[in-house]
Amino acid sequence: MNTIVESVGNQFLRTDIPNFRTGDTVRASVKVVEGTRERIQVFEGVVLTRRGGGINETYTIRRIGANSIGVERTFLLHSPRVDKIEVVRRANVRRQQLYYLRGLTGKKARLKERREQHPVGKKVAAQTTSTGA
Repeated sequence: MNTIVESVGNQFLRTDIPNFRTGDTVRASVKVVEGTRERIQVFEGVVLTRRGGGINETYTIRRIGANSIGVERTFLLHSPRVDKIEVVRRANVRRQQLYYLRGLTGKKARLKERREQHPVGKKVAAQTTSTGA
């Protein structure tokens, strides 16, 4: 029976999801229905956790709203309500769940940025070392 549920759920898996991890800052564009109108609302913040698997996988985003109040929203990863997900910034973290950020404010709540070399930059660096320039 479990394979039947998985096969039905696999039809609805999205393929346009970028690779992001806990600690990354992402921008989720969410479709909001107000009466008969539908608009897109952007929710940007730090990913506190990713959990689950398959069609039920979720992620939680935390941002600081008006008057320095923390706002957290949990989204289904493969939900049709989420229009797109963009990775704004990547961070080095050593935890799977960053619930400790709830108690931190200001500079203490910052995460160290994870920098990745651009693939073109690697080629240029390899060429300069091989040519001796």
